[in-house]
Amino acid sequence: MEQLDQTFAALADPTRRGIVVHLARGEATVSELVDQFDLTQPTISSHLKVLESVGLVSRTRVAQARPCQLRPDRLKEINAWLAQVQEVWEGNFQRLDALLSELKNAQKGKTK
Repeated sequence: MEQLDQTFAALADPTRRGIVVHLARGEATVSELVDQFDLTQPTISSHLKVLESVGLVSRTRVAQARPCQLRPDRLKEINAWLAQVQEVWEGNFQRLDALLSELKNAQKGKTK
C-alpha cells in the first residue's frame, strides 16, 4: 500500500500527470518534454526523477539521447486498486437503490 501512496503522491502534481499523459502517446526525450511543457530542463528532469522513483517512467540510453517511456505495469496496479474501490461504491449504490425502491413501494402502500 505504501507504493500506491507514493504513486498517488507523485501524480498529485499536474505537471507530472501531464508528463504521464504525454508519454502515454509514446516515448519522448527530456528535450521534447521541455518544449511540450515550456519548463526548464532541470525542472522536467526533477519531475521525471519522481515518476521514475515510483516506477511510472523509465529511461533508456540511445547514443546521446535518453528517451523516457511510460511503464504500463504500474498503471495497471493503480487501475486494479481503482476497480476495487469502484466495486465497493457500485455495491453501495445498488443497496441504496434497493432501499429507495422499498421506501417508494411502502409509501405507495400507505396512499392506497
